[in-house]
Amino acid sequence: MTRAPGRFWSNVMAVAYKETRILRHDRAFIGVIVAQPIMMLILQGAVLSNKPANVPWAVLDWSRSAVARRFVADVEATGYFLPPQSVASYDEGRRLLQQAEALAFVVIPETLARDVERGRPRVQLLLDGSDPLSAARVGGYIAQVGAALDLGTDSLQERRPGVPVRFPGPVDIRQRFWFNPTLADRRFFLSALAGMLLTNLCLSVMSLALVGERESGTYEQMLALPTSSLEIVLGKVAPYVAVSYVLMFVSTAAAGVIFGVWPRGSWVTLSVATLPFVLASLAIGVFVSALARTSAQAVFIAVFFILPSFVLSGVIYPYQFMPRGVREIGGLFPLRWYQIALRRIIERGAGLVDVAGPMLALTLLFAVLLLAIRWRMKPRLG
Repeated sequence: MTRAPGRFWSNVMAVAYKETRILRHDRAFIGVIVAQPIMMLILQGAVLSNKPANVPWAVLDWSRSAVARRFVADVEATGYFLPPQSVASYDEGRRLLQQAEALAFVVIPETLARDVERGRPRVQLLLDGSDPLSAARVGGYIAQVGAALDLGTDSLQERRPGVPVRFPGPVDIRQRFWFNPTLADRRFFLSALAGMLLTNLCLSVMSLALVGERESGTYEQMLALPTSSLEIVLGKVAPYVAVSYVLMFVSTAAAGVIFGVWPRGSWVTLSVATLPFVLASLAIGVFVSALARTSAQAVFIAVFFILPSFVLSGVIYPYQFMPRGVREIGGLFPLRWYQIALRRIIERGAGLVDVAGPMLALTLLFAVLLLAIRWRMKPRLG
């Protein structure tokens, strides 16, 4: 039986009107819809930038001369760098690069002042190449300072009166990139790929865990069982921990087979560092599910966590260059700490000791989330 066109559109409008009234009273849905574009607008317009800022760097000054002090002061005066960390040895500077506590390591030779007089001053610059764009920009700024260095001849003449000296001229910055000598963008993005995939999986799947029970009418039955909220949560996340490990191994191995980006550290270290991240991410999904009343709310709240996590964690933009305050907010997302661990393991060949800090932060986040979930679920037992 064929319906009249007028009746067809009348039925469509009636259903649309009903759905509109439902959405109008869904405050959580409307709040997320309004907050997401505002949040992303602020992040993209006022927070994120490829321009270096707050760059940590280290200096090994064997020269102890006025030329060296002026060079270091001019680099710091650019406004892109934090006060330099003075190191006493080459190995100490390499350790700071290895642990990502410095993005640049300047080595000033003992002969700098004499080389200036001869017109051939040189300074060695070691850069963390794991983030190619940042390394190139940081190296470019330091090279500009060296090329524009102008000390005049007064200070040199005072140091060696009566000895003719040459104009200092530019300082030749000999750059060397560590961890990614060719500055390949592929290594930078693929090293954090597993973190992005696991974040999306854990939050998307687990955000529907409890709300799905509630919509199917089995939530109260589950809470009536002789199990605690902690046991329920751990039971819920256990199967997805295994799924997450499969995804991590597949994505990491695929990056190695297809693009040649293999972990320089051990797979054991990678596996151990992955566990607290997966647990913390799954716990966020459970917490979202405990907050939401419908599946639609759960999905939108999960996306509300996923997007800022990608932006503020450092997987796409270097978190070191973010303004203070925003950088600390990014530390509340598990992906921030996991991407640090991933890049140390995959790009730097780090061991368990080197990723102990990120693992501790992830463990603390997981513990706090468990307490929040228990608080959210406990009132519903009645």
